[in-house]
Amino acid sequence: MIDTAADCPEGRLNGLNAVVTGAAQGLGLAIAEELGRRGAHVTMADVQAEKVRKAAAGLGEKGLQAEPATLDITDSRAVKEFFGAFVGARGRLDILVNNAGSRQSVTEVAELGDREWDRVLGVTLTGTFYCCRSAAAVMQRQESGCIVNMASVNGQSAAALVAAYNAAKAGVISLTRTLALELAPYGVRVNAVSPGPVYTDFNRQNMAERALSLKISEEEIIQRVAKSIPLGRWGEPHEIAQGVAFLCSPAATWITGEVLRVSGGLEGVSATPPKKAKEKPASSDSG
Repeated sequence: MIDTAADCPEGRLNGLNAVVTGAAQGLGLAIAEELGRRGAHVTMADVQAEKVRKAAAGLGEKGLQAEPATLDITDSRAVKEFFGAFVGARGRLDILVNNAGSRQSVTEVAELGDREWDRVLGVTLTGTFYCCRSAAAVMQRQESGCIVNMASVNGQSAAALVAAYNAAKAGVISLTRTLALELAPYGVRVNAVSPGPVYTDFNRQNMAERALSLKISEEEIIQRVAKSIPLGRWGEPHEIAQGVAFLCSPAATWITGEVLRVSGGLEGVSATPPKKAKEKPASSDSG
């Protein structure tokens, strides 16, 4: 993978302390690697303790500065303690990437249960809020730092059958812009990245459920999505990671409160699901 930005001064993050949540796999792992390649010391936080340990070890084998940390971002007290311990050990927090989130089962609003709604919002929006709150307090005192929140094209243009996810990501965008205003006087920048379709485990499950709802094959739904993207293909994790790294870098020092869409030109998916067939009333025998 060639990335000249990582080698030029404006793209370097030498000596900076970064935290990436949801870093055990997928986009989070790619982001952690990209920040590490640019010279940052990366703490990879994830609720999956063993998986994040192995992921951090893998980056270490590549010569990058990475260490694992177990963190459940839905636990307010645990988040506060994590950031307190982090600053105590590292001295300062320069970069926070809030990548951790949860997918939603593909379900229309009329059938979406309370538990699923609460679960998705709890991880994707409230968990991001907990981390932003703790990082904001640290960065205010430092009068420096940057936060990048992972949003989604769904947060800007809603897709059918994932209302909780749409609402959570729209909330992340609003939180990003609010925090950008509040932290601007301290020189702290807050931005978001809205990825388009990237074929990680996250989207693999989503595509399987969407294919089932449309009664088509997974391969067909994958091809349909690719055709809807102006650049004609799904994205790669490192392409999202490069967008995040740019916002963390000296090249973006006058950018805050922005939502960077990294989606191959895709603005959203507005397709409607097929109408369900009406259930036939049960027949009754008369006699």
